[in-house]
Amino acid sequence: MRALAPRWRKRRSWGAGEGGQAAFIALMLLILLIVMAAPLYMLFRQAFQSRDGAYVGLDNFLQYFETPVWSGAIGHTLFISLSTTAISAVLAFFYAYALARTDMKGRRLYKSVVLLPLFAPTMMHGIGLIYLFGKQGLATQGLFGLLPSIDIELYGPTGIILSEIIYTFPQAFLIFSIALAMTDFRLYEAAESMGAGKARTFVTVTLPSVKYAAISALFVCFTLSFTDFGAPAVVGGQYSVLATDIYKKVIGQQNMRMGAVIGILLTLPALLAFVVDRMVTSKQQAVLTAKSTPYQVSPGRWRNAIGHMYCLLIGGSIVLLTAVVVLASLVKVWPYNLTLGWSHYDFSNVAGEGLAPIWNSIRISLFTAAGGTAMTFLFVYLIEKIRVWPALRQASYFISMLPLALPGLVIGLSYIFFFNAPGNPLHFLYGSMAILVLVNIVHFYAVPFLTASTALKKLDKEFELVSESMNVPFYKTLFRVTIPMSLPAIMEMAMYYFVNSMVTVSAVIFLYAPDLKPAAIAIVNMDDAGDIAPAAAMSVLIVAVNVAVRLLYEAGTFRLRRRMEAWQRK
Repeated sequence: MRALAPRWRKRRSWGAGEGGQAAFIALMLLILLIVMAAPLYMLFRQAFQSRDGAYVGLDNFLQYFETPVWSGAIGHTLFISLSTTAISAVLAFFYAYALARTDMKGRRLYKSVVLLPLFAPTMMHGIGLIYLFGKQGLATQGLFGLLPSIDIELYGPTGIILSEIIYTFPQAFLIFSIALAMTDFRLYEAAESMGAGKARTFVTVTLPSVKYAAISALFVCFTLSFTDFGAPAVVGGQYSVLATDIYKKVIGQQNMRMGAVIGILLTLPALLAFVVDRMVTSKQQAVLTAKSTPYQVSPGRWRNAIGHMYCLLIGGSIVLLTAVVVLASLVKVWPYNLTLGWSHYDFSNVAGEGLAPIWNSIRISLFTAAGGTAMTFLFVYLIEKIRVWPALRQASYFISMLPLALPGLVIGLSYIFFFNAPGNPLHFLYGSMAILVLVNIVHFYAVPFLTASTALKKLDKEFELVSESMNVPFYKTLFRVTIPMSLPAIMEMAMYYFVNSMVTVSAVIFLYAPDLKPAAIAIVNMDDAGDIAPAAAMSVLIVAVNVAVRLLYEAGTFRLRRRMEAWQRK
């Protein structure tokens, strides 16, 4: 037995030493370089080359700016983004404030309602606005002549801004909700004892406590509206923005060089916003301490009434928009024949594909959720828990944060240049479902990465130290200790990947094959062909799938969350 002990101990130590750990980290960095950094390099290189591959410096950029029709899209995009950011952030703050600072009934319902846009593709918001404010819309026609008509000239900047507000509002609301929940009630007690009124307390206590959240919300709203493709494609009309411009150059004109130029222009403001946000939030100090007390809402009938009215206005608008899309998908011929039926859900009449796009999206989303969650959590574990090669781990962390500042259109276009390049051994992925899954993982990688990083930082480092001292390989500690304790975060990561993969357009619009068309792309094609009602029906199916999956997730993980909460309280 003693003679066998050294051999058993040597075999058991495989992967536990620094050599094995370093190999895993080097492999992780190589994968990140292949799926993130290398495609971006190909995109940037293309922007500085001529058609024959010669280096031309800034000539392509000068050509773009010298063309008024093209360069005007930059000013349009900035106007849309700044307008959306200002309106959406303000509305979201007061909505979150109403839910956090009142004891009115129905707060959970109000919160659920405003999160509905997260489950829908951005084209659906534009479709809903068409049925409300389009030429034959309910408001434009005065509810079929029963009320005065309202014409807001939807197609153009007005429609895009309204769609982007609906798109960005839930994101800003979630940021403000977290900030308002992390409040030390002692500050309000001190303000009251010093004789400060409600308005002064709001200005001197509440607003400063959410300033970092406000900065994050502003940058999130700006970046999302700056890079969004779906809303401008549906209600933009002839009003060009960078996102639709890059689509026209690549798909319509096959001008890949100019597409790369616009891709870089799309990236720069988003990258700048990301860097500034990181710099500002890095200065944020802890708001809550061990002596902090949670905020206590005092009864207030008038305050609750105002909160109800405001939340009803915002939440009711979102419900109305969703209900109109559902109604439009059921009406036979809007607005001439209002007979209800399921004819628009027979997509073979408009695209000859039937329900294939929705099944394609479900499969792509499932593969993205499974593969993305596994890849993300493993990579975060290697960065956070493995103690060798700190320079490589830091480089991996930086590359992992890149997708947070990259528009989906830019990632998709960079994948064309990289995977379709002559001599690339990975060219076989081009046109397959695998590349759609891969581009979705990269596009949405940063948020699950941060989620996993936060979850792992909460775990004591002693787990790894004890395992190492007992000569246990790190992968055994990962599967037996770390993953079970991080299961709630892992499940949330999978849900994030699934929902976003169902609704995304920008990342996959350049990469799908005709027989692998996702549902969101089918909506764009139907809208281009003038088949608005079938597009509304496809949008409804996407929302239904996402909501159903979320409800199943909540029901299936209820006991798990209760057990984890009980463990954390012990």
